[in-house]
Amino acid sequence: MKNFKRPGRPTGDMLRGYFGIGVERVTKPFNVGNLFRSAHAFGASFVFTVAAEYTRKQGRAADTSKALANQPFYAFPTIEAMVLPKGCALVGIELVDDAVMLPSFHHPRQAAYVLGPERGSLSDAMLKRCDHVIKIPTRFSLNVGIAGVVVMYDRLLSMGRFDARPMRPGGPAQAPRKAGGRTLAAMSGYRIEPPLAEVEIAENDGLDRGPA
Repeated sequence: MKNFKRPGRPTGDMLRGYFGIGVERVTKPFNVGNLFRSAHAFGASFVFTVAAEYTRKQGRAADTSKALANQPFYAFPTIEAMVLPKGCALVGIELVDDAVMLPSFHHPRQAAYVLGPERGSLSDAMLKRCDHVIKIPTRFSLNVGIAGVVVMYDRLLSMGRFDARPMRPGGPAQAPRKAGGRTLAAMSGYRIEPPLAEVEIAENDGLDRGPA
């Protein structure tokens, strides 16, 4: 814990605990700047990199909120050098077979999330260091910045103080708005007709029979 600054007090709906988020072995500064900007928006207490090719100057183009001027940033040269606050669980985000699906994951109150590089995965050493490993239920891997946003939003939903969703469309204690308002006849003036070729295909039971 030497030289590690205590995370700042979380704000807003993240008062239940705190979190940090970072990346391992990343090589594209723009993606890191994007992630850190989103982390700032979601109220992260700190951000970090591990064995990454990233500097504050490189990330300024994407970090338009100046996240690193508003939250602690740690650049760990190796996994062995990485230190976290006492009681902070390390959560890896990776598409591995034994990872927990994000919608079924109970987020630790004190957590640090780590993502792998753009064209790779978290290293075996990092996965062994993690207390939990989770994955986003997608068909293929997402961009580092997008994956981070999905996880932070899921944490916000599960740990924030929000009213339960109502059974019908709309917000809690909100009178339902009148659906529609204009008829289909009124909309017809704005309809774009399909090309004649598509009409002919539809008339042939959806089959493009080609030249007769």
